[in-house]
Amino acid sequence: MKQNKDKSASAGNAQPLSNGFSALDGLMNLPAGPEASAIPVKTSLRGEKNTKRGRVDIVRQTAHRGGKGVTVAKNFIGISLAEKQELAKKIQRACGVGGTVKDGCIEIQGDKREEVKRILTEAGFNPVFSGG
Repeated sequence: MKQNKDKSASAGNAQPLSNGFSALDGLMNLPAGPEASAIPVKTSLRGEKNTKRGRVDIVRQTAHRGGKGVTVAKNFIGISLAEKQELAKKIQRACGVGGTVKDGCIEIQGDKREEVKRILTEAGFNPVFSGG
């Protein structure tokens, strides 16, 4: 078996690294930044909960599933796939069932329309029961 060379011997010959900020030492006479009153105050709703995110249809389907029902939330507008997946996980945990995101729709196993409606309402959507 081959033994590794002692690394401490090579470390003693290394030169210390130069300070990358040493050139900034001569710039001590820089002007002060803008005054606090000169910065405009933002009055946007960013950070507040958005309660008008649009209509979402909630449908119960059994087609192509061997007679087993699923709850489908569809017609999300302006929501990313990552946010749909996060919302689906939240619904799955609350209902205690499985589910997935397919073709832009959230599918939850079983007839869980009321629970899905409650969670979507909390997320700022306007859920509507559609279909039969």
